[in-house]
Formats: sequence, structure tokens, C-alpha cells
Amino acid sequence: MRIVAESAVRVLSDELLERIRSRAAGYDRENAFFTDDLAELSDAGYLRALVPEEFGGLGLSLRDVAREQVRLASAAPATALAVNMHLVWTGVAKVMRDRGDASLEWLQREAGAGEVFGFGISEGGNDLVLFGSRTDARPDGAGGYTFHGTKIFTSLSPAWTRLGTMGLDSTSEDAPKIVFGFIDRAAGGFEIADDWDTLGMRASQSNSTKLDGAHAPADRIIRRLDPGPNADLLTFAIFSNFELLLASVYTGIGARALELAVAAVKRRTSMKNDGRPYAQDPDIRWRIASAAIEQDALYPQLDAITGDVDAVADHGSQWFAKLVGMKVRATETARDVVDKAVRVSGGSSYFASSELGRLYRDVLAGMFHPSDDESAHSTVATAWLGPLEG
Repeated sequence: MRIVAESAVRVLSDELLERIRSRAAGYDRENAFFTDDLAELSDAGYLRALVPEEFGGLGLSLRDVAREQVRLASAAPATALAVNMHLVWTGVAKVMRDRGDASLEWLQREAGAGEVFGFGISEGGNDLVLFGSRTDARPDGAGGYTFHGTKIFTSLSPAWTRLGTMGLDSTSEDAPKIVFGFIDRAAGGFEIADDWDTLGMRASQSNSTKLDGAHAPADRIIRRLDPGPNADLLTFAIFSNFELLLASVYTGIGARALELAVAAVKRRTSMKNDGRPYAQDPDIRWRIASAAIEQDALYPQLDAITGDVDAVADHGSQWFAKLVGMKVRATETARDVVDKAVRVSGGSSYFASSELGRLYRDVLAGMFHPSDDESAHSTVATAWLGPLEG
């Protein structure tokens, strides 16, 4: 079954994806990091996919990488989700450079040389996400900052060498400012908690990270922005890559669940219907068809919106509505498709050893990623109706 349109350049071979698939259950069972997957993906050049060729990368478009992420997630969702966080930063640098801002060329060069970038943005209780922070950003007097606070859901915790993070500068003359910068793992100033024991997405090892003086020098401070919503290019670059690459992962989960469901109903037979396969049961056929109709709608949407990012299209005030809408559609569709797949596949999917059972747990993570359902609806309502009055 064809999961998604072919990329202009295919980085992930079918053989590589099967090896990654073969390890996914073990990583999940042992709550272990996907070390071998990461090594193979790095060797294949996948971590350099969005880096320009002149900096040692593959020079792929966001649309091509989104298509590859669908394929990777269909093999190992937790691996794809964690790799997303590195791809987000390389995608941010690409979006900015494509629009005339070369301030993150250093990131592209370092990613091209093999550095692995983590995403240290999320904080417990911070529903402002990019527009506020519970972390202190303290000026070092030389244009740099030290960061003090706790970040949660820090994917790639065992492997990142650079961590993009943010905090609130409340002491400078022009304070308050939200400060975005990058810290170096080798420089220390942080502690990674061993607290990732979750229902799903276990191999991502998205541990909490306590920043206690982690230092970003002046040349690694990329923005100082006023708190609250803003039109800065960095904000758009993060939102576009984060939301669309997340949508790709959950689209891949739905695709694999549908594949497994189709195989299950062709294999399972019904004593009630003279030993005929469940694929001949009208109710089962309706449920499979319903899942396929939902799933099939995501591919052209994902292609269209990622393609518009690549083409530097101008959607004006509708951009953020399109981005959060794509993320919510993909994650909610994936949950429904997986649910339908479990319903038609029988009790074996309830066992911990079942791939479909693992997808059922993995897909739940989609509701926790920004933008959540409530925030997304607020964003879309504002884009269409204007801000709330009063």
C-alpha cells in the first residue's frame, strides 16, 4: 500500500525503514532511546536533509522532508517524533534564509557538520508557549545570557549537542524581553532528569531539563522579543516547521494503523459467517472505508501547506490558522483512524506486544503538542472573526 506521494529525493530506503520498524517494539518495551535508529538516520544524511548543499546538507524542501517523516513515523513513531525536533531547527534556519534572514546560517553549517539540535522550549504550566516564559534569562554583561528554569518534553535528551531554548529577561533596561538562544551540551549548566516513563512515544526519551546557569554567548542569542504575540519571522519559522512536521508524524501513524487494519480484516475469519474473512463483513468494510476517507484527505493538505512554506507564499493573517489547523486535523484524524483500526482488528491489539496497541498509545501524544485543540480554535477564530472585544 502506498502511504504517501514519492519525495523528489528519497533519503530513507525501504530497507532502512524496515530495520527501524524491527527495533521499535524493543525500544518501547525497554523505555530506551533509539540509539541505533539515530545512528543509521545520521549515516543516511537524514539529519542534514533541510540543510543547504553548500553547508554539507541534502538541500531538500520542507515538503520532501514532511513526506519522508510520514514514512518514518509509519515505521517508528517515537523515532520520528524525536528526530522532528532537530528537523524543526534546521527547518527554521531554512525558512528564515529563504526569506532573506541569514542569521542562522551558523546553525545550518553546524548541522551540516553533524551537530544534533534539541528543542528546549516547553515549560510546565506555560500555555503562552513562545509568547511567555517561566525560565529566567539573565544577561551576562557581554550580550549573552544564562538560563535558569525547567523545560519539559525535551526530545533527544540523550543525544542533542545544541539546545535551542528561551527565557524571560526581566532586568535589562528594555525588559521584559523573551530571549531565544542556543546552549552547548559540552558547556554544562543543566541537568537532565530521568523522568520519561510515559504511555507512548517512549523511545523519544523526552526528559525534563533543568537549566541552572546554562550559557548562550552573544553569538548564539538569536532574538530578544517583546512578550506576547508578534510578527517576527522567527515566530513564523518555528510555528510552520513545528506544526507541519508534527502533522507529518501523526499522518504516518494513521497510515500505518490503516495498513494493519486492512491486513487484520483480511486475515481474521468469522465463524458466524461460515469462515469468511471479516473483510467481507459490510459493517467492517464501512469502518475501514471511513478510516481511509479520513486518512486520504491529509496528504494533499500536507503537501499544499508545506509547499506554500517552501514557495514563500503570502497567506497574511491566515498563515497561523492554516498551520494550527493542519496540526489539529492530522492529530485528531490519526486518533480516530487508530481507534477504528483497533476496533476491527480484534482483541490481539490489546496486548502490549501488538504494534497496533503501541500505535494506540503513541497517537495519544498528539493532543499534548502545541497548538492544542483549544488554542488552535482560538487562533482560527481570530483569523476569521478578529480578536475578542473588551
